[in-house]
Amino acid sequence: MSPSFRTSALLLFLATVARPTLGQTLPELKPDALRADDTLRAQQQLLRADSLVAEPVFSPDSALLVWRQTPPAVRDLVADRIACYESDMPLVFNNTVMAFVNYFTVRNRTYTQRVLERQNLYFPLFEKYLAKYHLPQDLKYLAVVESALLPQARSHAGAVGLWQFMGPTAGDLRLRRDEFVDERMNPEKSTEAACKYLRDLYRYFGDWELVLAAYNYGSGNINKAIRRAGGQRSFWAIYNYLPKETRNYVPTFTATLYTLNYAKEHGLHSETLNYRYPEPTDTLLISGRSLDLYKLAKSMGLDSTTILSYNPELRKHYIPETFRNYPLQVPSCVRTELVAQDRNTLLDYCKVTLLPPAPIVPLNPLLNGADSTDTMVAASEPAIPAEKPRYRRARHTVRRGETVASVANRYDVDPSQIRRWNKLRKGQKLVARQQLYVYVPVAVEKPEAVVAVKPKRTAPAKLPVVVAKNDADTATVVAQIAVPAPVAAEELMQAKTPEVAVLTRKVTEKPSPRPAPARTVAAVATEKNTSEPPVARPATSSDDDSLPAEYVVRPGDYLTKVAREQGVTVAQLTAWNRLESSQVVPGQKLVLHAPAPEEVVAEARPKIQEPRATAGTKTAGRPTPMPARVHLVQPGDTLYNISRRYQGVTVEQLRKLNHLTSDEVKPGQKLIVQS
Repeated sequence: MSPSFRTSALLLFLATVARPTLGQTLPELKPDALRADDTLRAQQQLLRADSLVAEPVFSPDSALLVWRQTPPAVRDLVADRIACYESDMPLVFNNTVMAFVNYFTVRNRTYTQRVLERQNLYFPLFEKYLAKYHLPQDLKYLAVVESALLPQARSHAGAVGLWQFMGPTAGDLRLRRDEFVDERMNPEKSTEAACKYLRDLYRYFGDWELVLAAYNYGSGNINKAIRRAGGQRSFWAIYNYLPKETRNYVPTFTATLYTLNYAKEHGLHSETLNYRYPEPTDTLLISGRSLDLYKLAKSMGLDSTTILSYNPELRKHYIPETFRNYPLQVPSCVRTELVAQDRNTLLDYCKVTLLPPAPIVPLNPLLNGADSTDTMVAASEPAIPAEKPRYRRARHTVRRGETVASVANRYDVDPSQIRRWNKLRKGQKLVARQQLYVYVPVAVEKPEAVVAVKPKRTAPAKLPVVVAKNDADTATVVAQIAVPAPVAAEELMQAKTPEVAVLTRKVTEKPSPRPAPARTVAAVATEKNTSEPPVARPATSSDDDSLPAEYVVRPGDYLTKVAREQGVTVAQLTAWNRLESSQVVPGQKLVLHAPAPEEVVAEARPKIQEPRATAGTKTAGRPTPMPARVHLVQPGDTLYNISRRYQGVTVEQLRKLNHLTSDEVKPGQKLIVQS
């Protein structure tokens, strides 16, 4: 045997012997104090500070440590007492149960003593309803585990009452919950509901340990754990498939049962404890009357919160008028006062009196030093909305070697915006030919001001007046002005000449006007173009050089993959390339945009009969209305794709022109794209 092997064997032996010794030299836990590094956590939030509702969460290591710290004689004594205890509930003793017994009897004796003070107040009520529903009497210790016998205890998850019912469960058990009453805090009603719930759980599982676990974790979750355990219907068989809180729930129940039954042996009872016992009460029916409980307690010589302590389900200090036959519990010691006083007089005195609402203080809407007239005018005028920046969505095809930062630098945006727009994870690398969408601002060009030169107005020196002949039915006088061809009749209407007057009445005889030279449509269009300022052409996303026109199929490609990489749909690719199937071959070229749209001319609308122009009115200068342009919807088209094919047409204009309520279009549908 080599010297190195002997040395290692000696060190291994010393380590094995020294480990239990080190475990015994740890400092002992103080009875009434809690170490900061302990794994114990309080799982419930209380309304009173004099007691502690704790569900200790022991890890296997901490439970084993407590087991080793406990003297063997104490461990054997606790094990014998639990084994000899007669109960309908299965009681198992292990290191976790011993850890909880040590917690209740040594480390946190104050918590156990607070429970002992309320034990005689609620246990008779629990035993009454457990016997009514033929349930084991030891289930009364379940309320200690849940709420430490506090009727108004509230957990962090929203469970309320002695039995810690959640809202949906309380609704299933017909417990009333509203703004004024929460019957989960009523000891009698909640106890009866808990007995019904436990009875239904036992009928389903048939095992009391599974019933306790289901009460904490839910019957559905317990069924999942049973399935994961291979169908074994036992708490210790599904122990490893339960959360930590549910694992400790059954050992906590066993430790609580042992502690309260052997409290004298552990010296937990004391003369300084304030033991509470049930007190006789009377019922006062309140119906159709509002009642202030503070006034009622004052009129009976009681403390203001005494009546609320007898009715813990009340959430406010008064009862509204809407209650019908509400049984208000009052102590029997005030029976003499209730008999001596007139009932109506007492209830009228205790009526709820709400303070009148405070008057509204008028606020001065004007600022100091501001003119009221200007302020009112400015408030009445419609606010001009600020011009919002216009953006367009550009599609960028990733090239080999590009990153999110380089793409963001190219479009002058932030890399985080690129990731958010394209739903990219942080640190995700880009792939060649990947399609990215980028929103870039649209530069709006201001139109240059063009001064339109108007022709000089000329009028003849003398305007002849033509008087029509009198008719037998009506007399008509028409003053007709001889107008030269270049001057419009509307301009003469604005001329401030005393001889100019047009009196239009019913015309019986119309003289033949002087013919004016005809003006061609081309001349009108030329004149219109010279008089109107140029309109800036809106930028479209089709100008982006990164949009591929076609795609060459590579080995391993298929139609769905190509559609996903190019940002289109399979239906669009099939329609644009007139494919009969979804199969593609390497080297095949696929068009990635819609073909030229088929434009059809809309049917000529019936022309409205216009009145004949009077003498001096020029009609040749009116522009000829352009026919409406209609787009025939192709398979795969959307309003956005259609708007991109026509300059100056937006999705909103398409909706208004075609009276659309949504963006859905169907193949074969005709859309007006320009009126």
